[in-house]
Amino acid sequence: MSGARHVSGAGHRLLTLGQLRAHGVTPSTAAARCRPGGPWQLLLPGVVLLHPGPASDEERLHAALLYTRVRGPARTPAADPGGTPGGPGTAMITGSAALALHRFPVTPPLPPTNRVDVLVDLTRRLRSTGFVRVVRGRCLPRPQEVSGVPTAPVPRALADVVGDLPGAAPVRRLLLEAVRGGHCEAAEIVRELDRCRLLSRPYVADAAAAVLDEGRALAEGRLYAVVRGHRLPEPLWNVTLRLPGGPLLGRVDAYWPEQAVAVELDTRPAVRSAGLPSPPDDPPGGRDRLERHGITVVRVGPERLRRSPADQAAVIRTALMAAADLLIDAAPGDPPPGARVEVLPR
Repeated sequence: MSGARHVSGAGHRLLTLGQLRAHGVTPSTAAARCRPGGPWQLLLPGVVLLHPGPASDEERLHAALLYTRVRGPARTPAADPGGTPGGPGTAMITGSAALALHRFPVTPPLPPTNRVDVLVDLTRRLRSTGFVRVVRGRCLPRPQEVSGVPTAPVPRALADVVGDLPGAAPVRRLLLEAVRGGHCEAAEIVRELDRCRLLSRPYVADAAAAVLDEGRALAEGRLYAVVRGHRLPEPLWNVTLRLPGGPLLGRVDAYWPEQAVAVELDTRPAVRSAGLPSPPDDPPGGRDRLERHGITVVRVGPERLRRSPADQAAVIRTALMAAADLLIDAAPGDPPPGARVEVLPR
């Protein structure tokens, strides 16, 4: 029993049976200490909690991850600054437990809070057991370390929760809460819903459309703040450009007619993922068409506006300065590019 006493005094509160053997604790000793009324308990198959009484929330999370290693060792993905997704051996907390780790205020009705969802590769031979539910995925995201726990990014955790929610109202509330709370961008959510094949459910597709609208509204607000906070010239906001008496060239979120520079919020990939139609005043190929008529188009992603507003202000300022230099160098009598288009309110 000396090995058992050594383990208990070492500060470890969760170990696998294999780790206990490495500490000199035989299987028979471990089994004896895990009997009812004993000082230890078998929390999950192959995972021992080294104290009596209920496990804490933190212990349950770590036990769930240990269980995936007991039933097939998980390979830790190599560090990759490019964000390479996790490999087949990767396991991470997902679902409502992951949202709680991300400090997400979960308001819709969710599965029992004592359940822990663990995301693993589709090929892993693991079974749900006890409080652990195994969630399988074809292409895993790279896990994020949250409070020392490998955790699914918010968009993936949301998708795994949405798969359990029964109807439109809770799905819509949850996704809007994610965007309004600044936990992630609308486009990231829609891409993950598409990857998890959830957009085929009509109420999820409707919620995706609502969250894209919300994401665009928030991005427009950030664009206003970038222009005014960094003292850029005031543009014309939310306008449609067309040839005089001719076809529409496209809609833009901000336009400086003197410099013929336009800014466009880049939300089209997410719109396509959700299977939503483009606005009627936003014809395909609008950017190329505008640039062929001398308009400089700066495309800005909502995520970049949120994470690096100063950098986006510098990009816009550089485009305005470059356009002004071109006007100075233009041949006398040549009309400026902005004179070749009409500006219409959206």
